[in-house]
Amino acid sequence: MTTSGTQRPLTILIAADTYPPHINGAAQFSFRLAKGMTGRGHNVHVLACRADNGKSYTEFRSEATVHRLHSHGVFTHEYFRICLAWEIKKEISLLFDRVQPDVVHIQSHYMIGKAVLEEAVRRGVRIVATNHFMPENLNPFLPFPRWLKNRVGRVSWRDMGTVMGKADVVTTPTPLAAKAMHQHALLTDVLPLSNGIDSAAYEVQPGEDIEPHAHPTILFAGRLADEKHVDVLIKAVAQTPDALNVHLEIVGGGEVRPALEALVDRLGLQNRVRFLGLATDEDLRRAYIRADLFCMPGTAELQSLVTLEAMSASTPVVLADAMALPHLVRDGENGFLFRPMDAHDLAAKITRIFELPDHQRAAMGKISREMVEPHSMQGTLQTFEDLYYGAVPGDKVV
Repeated sequence: MTTSGTQRPLTILIAADTYPPHINGAAQFSFRLAKGMTGRGHNVHVLACRADNGKSYTEFRSEATVHRLHSHGVFTHEYFRICLAWEIKKEISLLFDRVQPDVVHIQSHYMIGKAVLEEAVRRGVRIVATNHFMPENLNPFLPFPRWLKNRVGRVSWRDMGTVMGKADVVTTPTPLAAKAMHQHALLTDVLPLSNGIDSAAYEVQPGEDIEPHAHPTILFAGRLADEKHVDVLIKAVAQTPDALNVHLEIVGGGEVRPALEALVDRLGLQNRVRFLGLATDEDLRRAYIRADLFCMPGTAELQSLVTLEAMSASTPVVLADAMALPHLVRDGENGFLFRPMDAHDLAAKITRIFELPDHQRAAMGKISREMVEPHSMQGTLQTFEDLYYGAVPGDKVV
């Protein structure tokens, strides 16, 4: 317990529109936040969609008491669920009566987050809001023409500003994301605060023996969604010199996996590209450690926890020069940036990495590991705890 004698433990309500078993950065952050705050002595409740059909229920988990709300599937996504405002409003009010939170922490301006914020405003409860969202994240699930998707994106930004503007504190993982929120959502006071990572968890442990790959191997981890542009990575692997015999491992599941598998077949890469599917935390950790290079070709990353995890395992990176990813690259030192959606440029950067001597790649990985240090999970938890108690952020991005 890290709460001091002068600060009583808090009752914290985390509103998470996406939460495990969902696999994405926002869900993982919410889980780690709940676990960390419970570890610091607080009484933590999480409000989230249930992952299947049925009535609302409560489950008592090691990281928090998790309240699962009745939800509905959407035909455009294999697991995403939504809660309808008129179905959950009364339940949320009753939950506030029962839990009596000292602070609420919403993770989005949609559905659950919006409903919880409105109830907290009505009751005068302190509100912290964190944004993990980019409009591009919605595009694969909107069966609309491009012009209409762009309009939906503008409306989403406006709604974000309206909802999160009522919070006492607004945070987002990176300065670039904070700048985007100022420009598009007109939120003038946004605190850049890393999602945090336990970097030591991705190091080889004493006595642990993890066998390296037989061939130079790139790793991608994340949702297999349009905005991740994994197809660009597969095409880049096909363009690397045959003599290098570059392999690719893909961890994750998602709606575009069938199309990616078909692409691998068309390019004749069946023996060099492996789809590992959803992985346990331990299997993913070992995949990071075994990888010779990590690549994130996505163009809508607000921070990219998987990239931070790979860097924690002392892995060089090649990342798209888009959104927050440039913050994770010292070009030529721990890896390279490439032009977004340019398979030829990505292939050239991959080739440069694998043509280096082993000791130079190892030096790049060491710099990756050093760059992760400012993203300490304990530092992130401490800052959020201070905000929960009423601290006013010092440096804000405008």
